[in-house]
Amino acid sequence: MPRTRSNTLTEAELSLMRLLWRMGQCSVQDLVSAMPENERLAYTSVLTTIRILESKGYVEHHQEGRAFVYTAVVAENTARQSEVKHVISRFFGNSRERLMVALLGDGEVSAEELASLKKAIARAEAAAANDQQEEN
Repeated sequence: MPRTRSNTLTEAELSLMRLLWRMGQCSVQDLVSAMPENERLAYTSVLTTIRILESKGYVEHHQEGRAFVYTAVVAENTARQSEVKHVISRFFGNSRERLMVALLGDGEVSAEELASLKKAIARAEAAAANDQQEEN
């Protein structure tokens, strides 16, 4: 029985998506050339991975001459949010609170990060209060 395909990104897929997000649109050869020398994959590996990304709905292609040109159709922020939702669902029972407690409980949060988190929480509280007022 074939394995069900994950909509999350592997490390190789994420590496190619980062290049596509940065470069816009490019061919497989462009992707191979843009990879750091110590992380460079073979042309066929990049082609296979980009086709997987296309089957997952992350990229699309059009033909220019004899080459296919690939473009990201999922924005980086959208992909990031999807991955976070996947982690929250898989490891934290869909509880953002449990995720935050785990992040804060590891003892590695700096004062700057805490200040930034407090500001984000204040913005979320203001947005929730605004939504509540609009409902009433």
